[in-house]
Amino acid sequence: MMDEVLVKYLADEATPPEQAMVEQWVNASESNRHYFQHFQLIWNESHKLASTTMVDENRAWQKFQRRTKKPVISTDKKVSFGWWRVVAAILIIAGAAWLVNTLLDKKSSQPAIVSIASINEVKKDTLPDGSVATLNKRSEISYPKKFKGNSRKVKLKGEAFFNVQPDKEKPFIIDVNDVQVKVVGTSFNVKSSNGTTEVIVETGIVQVTKGKRIIELKAGERVSLETADTIAKKEVSDDKLYNYYVSRTFVCDNTPLWKLVEKLNEAYDANIRIGRPAIRKLPLNVTFNDESLDVILDVIRQTFMIKVIRKENEIVLE
Repeated sequence: MMDEVLVKYLADEATPPEQAMVEQWVNASESNRHYFQHFQLIWNESHKLASTTMVDENRAWQKFQRRTKKPVISTDKKVSFGWWRVVAAILIIAGAAWLVNTLLDKKSSQPAIVSIASINEVKKDTLPDGSVATLNKRSEISYPKKFKGNSRKVKLKGEAFFNVQPDKEKPFIIDVNDVQVKVVGTSFNVKSSNGTTEVIVETGIVQVTKGKRIIELKAGERVSLETADTIAKKEVSDDKLYNYYVSRTFVCDNTPLWKLVEKLNEAYDANIRIGRPAIRKLPLNVTFNDESLDVILDVIRQTFMIKVIRKENEIVLE
């Protein structure tokens, strides 16, 4: 019964009460809405078939009415809704299930989305094109199961280091906050924290876009963009700590103590605080290769001849 009314509705042959009935039925549930969308897709394709298919119109219409348990209308009488009887008949004869499966796969299916989230550990993920993304803790990346079209788009929350496979015909695009990072083939780090997006390029060239502003970064350059900031300048990146979670190495090259402490808090989920302002900018020249936090703190203590005071919820450097 509803199928017949839907056909009349789509053919603009439904009466006002029937139109209201269809609209009320569609809005009644999500499953009804999906059914209507599928039915509409079948209708549109069947309409195309009707213009090129030879069908005994009256016989097909009688078959349609038998399926819906409606009394057969005499073929000798002119029916008020003419051409769409052929379309309705095709809906039955062609097989709705086959049309739904075929047409939805071809026209309305969306690519499956893969989401990878790291909570308390660093995760490495190989994308469909062979590119590799290393996610820092508390980060998430999502992308289609198969890249289609003329680009490779992914979405990022948090921080990740990307090693992108070259493909000039299909650029790699990362959406993070209100910033877009576009590359062809390169390695770089993207970090989103408290509304700030930071991009540091290790190799190759990266194009960073925010609104109408485009910034091109080369190897050894960085840019930091605030949410409300429209003026951002690229800088030389002298920071070798940014990819500690990828290399598992803390490389300090005249690195101020406060910057290393910042990364140690991230890496070890610690709460280290510098108690004396005078030691904040003391430079470090050392490399820690997958060392424990205790070992690192002991090296800092001996290097600067300072105290490491452990309290209940924090570690204070004085």
